[in-house]
Amino acid sequence: MSIPADWDVPAAIQPQREDYGFDLDQTLKSVVGLRSQVPADAFTTETLGDERIGNGVIIEGGLVLTVGYLIVEAQSIWLTYADGTSAQGHTLGYDQQTGFALVQPLARIDMPALELGDSAAAAVDDRVVMGSPGGCERSVAANIVARQEFAGYWEYLLEDAIFTSPAHPHWGGAPLIDAQGRLIGLGSLQLQASGQEGNELPINMSIPIDLLKPILGDLRRLGHANRPVRPWLGLYCAEVHGEVVVLGLADGGPAERAGIDQGDIIVAVGAENVLDLADFYRKVWQLGDAGVDVPLTIAREQGPESLVITSTDRNTLLKTPSLH
Repeated sequence: MSIPADWDVPAAIQPQREDYGFDLDQTLKSVVGLRSQVPADAFTTETLGDERIGNGVIIEGGLVLTVGYLIVEAQSIWLTYADGTSAQGHTLGYDQQTGFALVQPLARIDMPALELGDSAAAAVDDRVVMGSPGGCERSVAANIVARQEFAGYWEYLLEDAIFTSPAHPHWGGAPLIDAQGRLIGLGSLQLQASGQEGNELPINMSIPIDLLKPILGDLRRLGHANRPVRPWLGLYCAEVHGEVVVLGLADGGPAERAGIDQGDIIVAVGAENVLDLADFYRKVWQLGDAGVDVPLTIAREQGPESLVITSTDRNTLLKTPSLH
């Protein structure tokens, strides 16, 4: 595996070595390229594809931390290190709630690990680097532009996500590195934000590294976080004109089986009105663990209707790695 030829970063946003009080070149040696192959019949293939390319970062113990959507259901994983060597890996652990995943390399590679930092201390305007394989020329010098809640359409919620600009063109699994050369986040998404002149600017959203610390031991030992599993409905929702609207459904998922349709508006969970997408998720999760019945009131053209969705554990639908 090699880094794609079009993996370019404009020179204007490449980090300059002299701007940092640590050895940036040495630090970026901890970044790895990652490519995974997923079976065509896997549950996530329709939405994420059967070949996924991104980044990871070496942490203590030689494990590679990456973002879960790159490796979930993968039948093969290849890692490429800063010195050009490659090794196969396998999924050691995955946590859908945070989005973190661990990959165990199947060969011993002598590359530095990146120390975990304190993402809670990261503030707006802080200077950061979003790293990539290939060193400074493939990485991005950025600033934190926001710390705020993020609700994803796939039943995902971060209470305090990190948003940075300029955006990295290949953000998936890229390490977010603070001014002390420590890992404070992991690249997850590219989004659009409104600029001061009304134009749309691309920004990156990163998962705060502090969310990894309580579950890192569990991911190593068990392959998952040792906590109750949240109920999953199989809904893809977004806020449209102040309403939570169903944009899509997971094939064969609980919501589809219960009769939810694309275009339905989620009005209430039980007797409690839904305020926004994050509020919808919280009200569902407060009902109990995976398997709990979720009563919804939905709005349709013919009027409000009540439905009950029997939730499930999303992980039961996923193919498991061949090695663990």
